[in-house]
Amino acid sequence: MTTVENAGRQAQAMARRAADHPMLDRLARIGLACRGILYALIGVLAVQIALGHGGKQADKGGAMTTIASLPFGAVLLWVMVVGFAGLALWQASEALFGGLKAKDRVEAAFRTAVYVLIVGSLLTLLLAGRASSDDKKSQDVTGKLLDLPGGQFIVGLIGLGIIGLGVYWMYQGWKKKFRKELDQSRMSPTARKAMDRLGTAGYLARGAIAALAGVFVVQAAITYDPDKAGGIDATLRAFADTPVGPWLLMVVAVGLLLFAGYCFGESRWRRT
Repeated sequence: MTTVENAGRQAQAMARRAADHPMLDRLARIGLACRGILYALIGVLAVQIALGHGGKQADKGGAMTTIASLPFGAVLLWVMVVGFAGLALWQASEALFGGLKAKDRVEAAFRTAVYVLIVGSLLTLLLAGRASSDDKKSQDVTGKLLDLPGGQFIVGLIGLGIIGLGVYWMYQGWKKKFRKELDQSRMSPTARKAMDRLGTAGYLARGAIAALAGVFVVQAAITYDPDKAGGIDATLRAFADTPVGPWLLMVVAVGLLLFAGYCFGESRWRRT
């Protein structure tokens, strides 16, 4: 074995030990609770929009800004930086060393990217004092992709992929596939029943939002108009523009609040 190969194996072994360290488990659980806080605030902001009192963006940026305005908000934001960084490291270790199926590895890699972006948004708010909206980010990225050769095709495929992700999340919720991620041996019957209800409602709401967001991206590709794309806030407001009116948005907002409860339960019972 060459020196380079030996050094590579040693580095891999060290990475595996770090991935199995109890501290990473604790950080990941803190991160899951922080994810619950974000979804709870997005749900509250969406309820306010449904009631006609929505001034802030109902997305991660709006939730972070709300936290920053609280007493000791900066402290909580730094805790969230640590928690989401822990989630990113945990999911990266799952993608690299988890021994998962290819589909699960791809999902773990996707989650890693999402958590890294959230960490970046939190640091931007803490260090630069600003939080950009998901709508603006989505439109900027869509515009850059549309300018590439074959950009409309690329954006259309991404939109279809987001729709597929939304349908997959709804399927997970309806079939309660999230159960496999929980250590049910440590849960009481009451806790299992509660997590079933929270997870079902939460995944259905998340899936509906993602599917509609994907539709907007496909529309942006067809019309060659990046402004058609939108983030969580634009998607939530679109639910209020349906014939059902604000009531549909209220249902989705409550679903996000229930998913927040599921995240808090995950921080205790999630397999890591």
